[in-house]
Amino acid sequence: MKAIINGKIITEDSILENKVLLFDEKIIDIVDEKNLDRKTTYVIDAEGNYVSPGFIDVHIHGFSGADTMDGTLDALKTISRDITKNGVTSFLPTTMTMDRQKIYTALDTIREASTKCLGGANILGAHLEGPFISEKFKGAQAKTHILKPDYDFIKDYIDIIKIITLAPEEDENLEFIKTVKKNSDIVLSIGHSNASYDEAVNAIKNGINHVTHMFNAMTPLTHRNLGVIGAIFNNNIPSEIIADKIHLHPDIYKILIKTIGTNNITLITDCMRAGGLGDGVSELGGQKVIVKDDSARLENGTLAGSILTLNKAIKNVYENTDLKLNEAVKLATINPAKNINVFDKKGSLNNGKDSDITIFNDAFEIKLTIIGGDIIENSNC
Repeated sequence: MKAIINGKIITEDSILENKVLLFDEKIIDIVDEKNLDRKTTYVIDAEGNYVSPGFIDVHIHGFSGADTMDGTLDALKTISRDITKNGVTSFLPTTMTMDRQKIYTALDTIREASTKCLGGANILGAHLEGPFISEKFKGAQAKTHILKPDYDFIKDYIDIIKIITLAPEEDENLEFIKTVKKNSDIVLSIGHSNASYDEAVNAIKNGINHVTHMFNAMTPLTHRNLGVIGAIFNNNIPSEIIADKIHLHPDIYKILIKTIGTNNITLITDCMRAGGLGDGVSELGGQKVIVKDDSARLENGTLAGSILTLNKAIKNVYENTDLKLNEAVKLATINPAKNINVFDKKGSLNNGKDSDITIFNDAFEIKLTIIGGDIIENSNC
């Protein structure tokens, strides 16, 4: 058994002090310090820092020079190991709108990697972003391989896909949405969409239950044309946001808390391969990307994902809202776990859950990451 002492333990409702977190592969309990048997326990001193559930990133393309679309175990292992430096303990490798076979190779590799010990963050499945998107709101995705939603395209991968981002206005009679809902528990997410308000509302009624990087790459809200954003506001469905203060004005965080509520906000990074590498030239989906001043853009200026880290996203929301720290952390732990239906195992420090833990300081710098009860630096994978 292991124990974390001298930490401020973050729970859903509060932050506990003068308590000890006991765990092995699973969380055992949170107890008073006086009940700790130091003779039979491996003790980790948190040194006054915060003890949090591990962060979960449900939308990340790459990091440290590696990308999901590389389609290799080495790429996924690099992402897995290096994002633990940002407190991430689980993630969904996210695909791009590219050649069909490249997407299949990426999905095959994600499936294989999800069964292996990568020495870092756990792969919980795949996020399929495209090819079922709107050409008008394609963002940094190449239009060449955009397709109409097609169940046959994904039917052999319903076991590994957790989220599909799509433009529902491209789904004739919403047959794709209805078929996916009938045959799987995949989360259907509206994104890269030119849908009208009515089209978006109808899609939500028929199975869309998630939003991909809200506000970015979708029809906006105006007083006569409410667009996708208006449909989200009126239906309060779980929504990703990229909280890098570049994709969204930071005051949007406050507006979302007031409109759709903290239970429906999930922090993501949408990070691409340039994450963690600093300024320079990189690549996303076969397109040249220029990284400068904390942003990643195509040569025409279009934002191309981000180089955001999840600990920085939490910090940005915490510093630009009135949320308590445990409430801000919830946006990267409890909420994503609930969104992809893994809250029975992940997302909090409740007894019996996987021992995925991160320790960070007041500056949101990661001091230690633990996955499945193992300190990540000591992994043998």
